[in-house]
Amino acid sequence: METKTYVLFLFLLITILLNTTNKTQARQHKNPSSSSSSFLVLTLTKSSVSLPTPKSQTQERIKKPLSSVDDVMEPLREVRDGYLITLNIGTPPQAVQVYLDTGSDLTWVPCGNLSFDCIECYDLKNNNLKSPSVFSPLHSSTSFRDSCASSFCVEIHSSDNPFDPCAVAGCSVSMLLKSTCVRPCPSFAYTYGEGGLISGILTRDTLKARTRAVPRFSFGCVTSTYREPIGIAGFGRGLLSLPSQLGFLEKGFSHCFLPFKFVNNPNISSPLILGASALSINLTDSLQFTPMLNTPMYPNSYYIGLESITIGTNITPTQVPLTLRQFDSQGNGGMLVDSGTTYTHLPKPFYSQLLTTLQSTITYPRATETESRTGFDLCYKVPCPNNNLTSLENDGIMIFPSITFHFLNNATLLLPQGNSFYAMSAPSDGSVVQCLLFQNMEDGDYGPAGVFGSFQQQNVKVVYDLEKERIGFQAMDCVLEAASHGLNQGS
Repeated sequence: METKTYVLFLFLLITILLNTTNKTQARQHKNPSSSSSSFLVLTLTKSSVSLPTPKSQTQERIKKPLSSVDDVMEPLREVRDGYLITLNIGTPPQAVQVYLDTGSDLTWVPCGNLSFDCIECYDLKNNNLKSPSVFSPLHSSTSFRDSCASSFCVEIHSSDNPFDPCAVAGCSVSMLLKSTCVRPCPSFAYTYGEGGLISGILTRDTLKARTRAVPRFSFGCVTSTYREPIGIAGFGRGLLSLPSQLGFLEKGFSHCFLPFKFVNNPNISSPLILGASALSINLTDSLQFTPMLNTPMYPNSYYIGLESITIGTNITPTQVPLTLRQFDSQGNGGMLVDSGTTYTHLPKPFYSQLLTTLQSTITYPRATETESRTGFDLCYKVPCPNNNLTSLENDGIMIFPSITFHFLNNATLLLPQGNSFYAMSAPSDGSVVQCLLFQNMEDGDYGPAGVFGSFQQQNVKVVYDLEKERIGFQAMDCVLEAASHGLNQGS
């Protein structure tokens, strides 16, 4: 009976939310600052080795010792579809593992004193995902519900729509802005692209990251979700985001995602750095920077402009539509940099043109049966001597034509080998099927024109310079980068 109540509540909430604005634009699943020069190092772990079938159409090394009070390491574990960080919340601390998502602001955790309920979530057991860790506010002596006078409450209820739960509770946004509402912050609803939905209560508690603590950290305590099985750490530019509340919003952060082949290796994690060290002069000199594009529709998201894509080495760059480097009058367009979306999405007809160019340069036989089964658009049967995929990956031969992104300000990124095509299964009969992990952008004229996903960011140092409003890219071996931070323990 309890589950039926949850289902009814969520579907009613979905109906209400059809009249409200989505908080993020594209997700697989989309300010306070500190003058301190300290930085934070967290660790990330990639998803499980099996890639999900696409849904129907959306340097400078740190030299300080690990014992430095400025360095903070967080343990991680593997799940599918993303990179996880561990948040230690409450007194005593409760460890909760959540996705790193640069495409949204809100940080939320599965929450409940009895249980956490997720409707229409994929089968956790069949997808190598254990039950999510759940935060219990009753077991924390420092947990309390946020008030309606809080700036975070205003941020989460940013619409004056009469169907917003805040307005239904008798506290309109105008009342919140004037601090005339004396109630606790009403329950909120937050939606993601691909139909994800969460409902919860804005909560305050202590967030601990080894040597750093935020005593009144604001996050969503979520008891019910629709298609969102794991919590999320929002890394956007808004007031609610994790970098903002940690005091790094005027500095920046960086990450270096390990490739998929390390997903089952418990001895190595991807480095995430927050603070001045992510923006060291020697490091930034070696990066290709492109400016962040600002749109009033989505001011807290990381947008960049894509000018062209080059396939191979001697082919004229393919010019992209203007929508991928500028916004229309409503603020739609641009390319969203989103760690919460696995694959890069490109708009039609440009995406179709890219497929045509790739097909003209690849001579391997097509694996059409795999395309039909998985939903990916280009799959090929690649010779794999002795059925040894490792040797195929390490022989230094370019199996597929290179793909180079050309961003605004003459910033270029040659995608590392392995960031375009991926083996769908183990080799057999001397061959392996590999598919292109790009997808078509379905939303058309609404939201971003394209998304730069996390799969294409593997083995790439990505630096978010929030002070200068720019994003830098540099292809590198993230295994070495992890080792420089002590995150590679004899793998």
